[in-house]
Formats: sequence, structure tokens, C-alpha cells
Amino acid sequence: MSIHKAPKSATSSTAINPKDLIGQTKPDLTLVPPSSLLLQSQAMMDGARKYGPYNWREKKVLMRVYIAACQRHLAELLDGEDIDPISGCYHVGHGLACLGIIADAMFTGNLEDDRPVPGPAGRMIREFEKEQGYVVPS
Repeated sequence: MSIHKAPKSATSSTAINPKDLIGQTKPDLTLVPPSSLLLQSQAMMDGARKYGPYNWREKKVLMRVYIAACQRHLAELLDGEDIDPISGCYHVGHGLACLGIIADAMFTGNLEDDRPVPGPAGRMIREFEKEQGYVVPS
């Protein structure tokens, strides 16, 4: 059997090896597309050159700063620009990097949550989806 051949079912309960059974209970990082990781790492390398690697672990960061940066990159992407003209990195990568920093800072205790008090957006989205006939799959 070639090591490059995909298994018949990655989640099959017929796995014989006990390591396979245990491994199936852990987060499956193979579901994250490598292209996504590569674009994010390109943007993270740009940030590391400018501010130092893992700088957000040294001092707390404001959540809204990274949300705003992500939104700017998404706006430029939506408007048809794929690559940031300043960094040379893909806007998608910068957006992923912003969200990655938020996630890491959240779980290292270095995130200052400066969001406004909760608003109605989540409820409004769910109501719109319900009106459109969207049903959560079970």
C-alpha cells in the first residue's frame, strides 16, 4: 500500500490500530487547507518582520484593532484587489493572520476585549435566515 493512497474512510470505526481510534478523537488539522496556512504564514512573516514574531504575546492587544484590520483586507478583497500593494501578500492571508492573532491572544489571556456592548446582529442574521427558509442541518 502506498503511503500516498487515501484510506477508504478516515472516520471509519473499523480501524484496527488503537492509535487510529485515539487519533480520530483529536482535532483533524488535515481539514485546514494547506493553501490557507501558506497564505496566512506569508502575512504572519510580514508582520514578524515589522513588529517581531508573536509580539501579541508580549503585550495585550485590542480586539477591535485586529477586527478592523481584517475588515479592511476583506473590503479590498471584495473590491477586486487580491494582493496588498504594500506587503505583497494576499489580502486573504492578512485576514487569516488577523483572526489567528485574535484566536491566539484570546487563549493566552493577551486579548483586551474592547468590543462595544452586544448588539442585535446575530439575532438579525438568524431571523433573516429563518425568513429565507434556511434550516440548520442536523
